[in-house]
Amino acid sequence: MHATPPSEEARGKESTVEARRRRRRGPEEEEARGSTLKMAAVSSASDTVDPRGRHPPERRLLILGGPRSGKTSSANTILGDEMFDAGTETTHSNVGQTEIYGRRVTVVDTPSWAIPAEPEDDDDDDDEPDTDDNAGAESDSPARPPPSLDSEGPCMGAILCPPGPHSILLVVSIAQPFGDRERRAAEEQLGALGGGTWRYCMVLFTGVDKLPKGVFIEEHIANTGEALQWLVERCGSRYHAFDNTLKESEENTQVPELMEKVEEMVTDNQGWYFEVNELILLEEEQARRALEEERMRMEEHARQREQMIGGPPRELRLLLLGWKGVGKSSVGNSILGRRFFESGQETELCLRRQALVCGRRVTIVDTPGWDWFSVSRTPKRIRQESQRGAALLRPGPHTLLLVLPVVSSLTARKRRTLLAHIETLFGDNACLHTMVLFSCGDWLGHTPIEEHILRGGRELQRLLEYCGNYYHVLDSKTPGKDRSVSLLLDRIEEMIRENGDRAFLPIQTEWLSEESSYSSDNTEPEDDCRGCQLQ
Repeated sequence: MHATPPSEEARGKESTVEARRRRRRGPEEEEARGSTLKMAAVSSASDTVDPRGRHPPERRLLILGGPRSGKTSSANTILGDEMFDAGTETTHSNVGQTEIYGRRVTVVDTPSWAIPAEPEDDDDDDDEPDTDDNAGAESDSPARPPPSLDSEGPCMGAILCPPGPHSILLVVSIAQPFGDRERRAAEEQLGALGGGTWRYCMVLFTGVDKLPKGVFIEEHIANTGEALQWLVERCGSRYHAFDNTLKESEENTQVPELMEKVEEMVTDNQGWYFEVNELILLEEEQARRALEEERMRMEEHARQREQMIGGPPRELRLLLLGWKGVGKSSVGNSILGRRFFESGQETELCLRRQALVCGRRVTIVDTPGWDWFSVSRTPKRIRQESQRGAALLRPGPHTLLLVLPVVSSLTARKRRTLLAHIETLFGDNACLHTMVLFSCGDWLGHTPIEEHILRGGRELQRLLEYCGNYYHVLDSKTPGKDRSVSLLLDRIEEMIRENGDRAFLPIQTEWLSEESSYSSDNTEPEDDCRGCQLQ
């Protein structure tokens, strides 16, 4: 008996179903399909070969790595030419192609992944700019690149070598330490691509010329620590070593040996390659669109500020006020971007500090806290110190920042006491220059400040009305890294414009008595605000 051959329509349906299955999963993922929305799809590499043999079979390599790992130099080594600039930071994914032993090879170099910060990292340290890939990664310490609106995730690199990379090379420099922070960075980077990525990964070590004489890469892996051993094992113990300082020659076999290992990986994966799931691509595109909108918004802010001020950096003179323990010192540190003021202990004397913030010269005076119950319960010395703090901001402060924690409730007595302090110490016109600055903004979470104000009750709303509804919220736990600092300074300049010819609160004669005997400062008041353009 001979089996009846299937009809053309049946064969067409069968091939269509099989093609769909190939696009959706690889051989090892068949049982796990549908287990997660972010599972990466894999596809067969056989469709990259021209059936008529007009083009050599292609291999596509995606290169990932941290700062100063030698990614770009390694990409140039594989390509056999200086196609990418290894002396500058890689901010966007780049594509290069070459032919190796009759096989077309596509290489995608990507921006460095970010290394998670340690809690004890000092915010004042100046990070070196990430020149990413000096040949072989000669630098002694990794630089942590600053967050950038232009930064790309690994998905962009993956879609630049369609339909997907056969191998993902994780570049690790022998000259750089590899600990838990670097391990987490690698894990997060591959997690952004989705599931099923590790079977396509290989560790590419750079800077093998830095190994002591007689020490092999296997010994380096064993001696470096558990984090590096975990990475190598996670990649199926697939690794290779590069010396990016070697010139291309017949004796230099490091690239052909790498391609042999890539072929072994493709064979182990039965010809499948990695393909980013469409859902992840959609999320990536939405994130890029949000970053572009943020960039445009910031450029518009900068343009408006330039039109408003022009010329050299403007000066803003700010006086921090409030009752005891509201976080005035922490707020001052957040605005100036450094730990100028001692937080966590009671401020006894006024202290003035200055820094360049968002293109403005900002001078801040921190003052002792008032009593919340009544003006009479605030010691006379403290009241005088508040006035002398204003006198340190010659010819007068532009803004009185009334610090109020979002976690505290405002009663009628507290509101009346705050206003009594302001009017008693600085006069009836002080309301024109007063802004409520909410501290501890991280307690709000995702709650808008406007909703918090509504929940705060009538007393809080009456306080804001007294201040002309000028208010802002600040997270004082991240000095110098809160983007809302720039918005705060914009808001202060808006208040100054609205005040017109009364741009600041003039110093009164009585504030100047015995000035030097109480205040603490390291500069002369006369020199601190000279040449102010907001007067």
